[in-house]
Amino acid sequence: MKVKLNCILLVDDDEPTNFLNRLAVEELACIDYIKVIPGAREALEYLSCARNPEPLNRECPTPEIIFLDINMPAMDGWEFLEKYEALPEAHKGSIIVVMLTTSFNPEDELKARNIQSVNEFRNKPLTSEMLQDILNKYFPE
Repeated sequence: MKVKLNCILLVDDDEPTNFLNRLAVEELACIDYIKVIPGAREALEYLSCARNPEPLNRECPTPEIIFLDINMPAMDGWEFLEKYEALPEAHKGSIIVVMLTTSFNPEDELKARNIQSVNEFRNKPLTSEMLQDILNKYFPE
């Protein structure tokens, strides 16, 4: 039986990238809910909503995986991670964070690997094969 997750959060300001990422996720048919958020600040607000014990959280399911872009306006992926690291553990839970970027800068990958909450550093585009690899690694059957 395939792994079936409740929610994946795609955090990227680029609409075409979000469209392609959504297609890759939908191809595997392994997620009940795909939430696309175009900015890091909004993603942090979403995570606060998702961990709220009130009935409101049905509108904000807690993601099992966050795919996070580095380069976004207003607040980039690095700033998101700084704020994310400061969140109470209850807000982070066991979320898998994947930096999904076009950056081929080895310093970006090194920086990401030194951030405790980052589980993976992958290059765009997200593919169904990449997602399956992540599912196999972090959500074994």
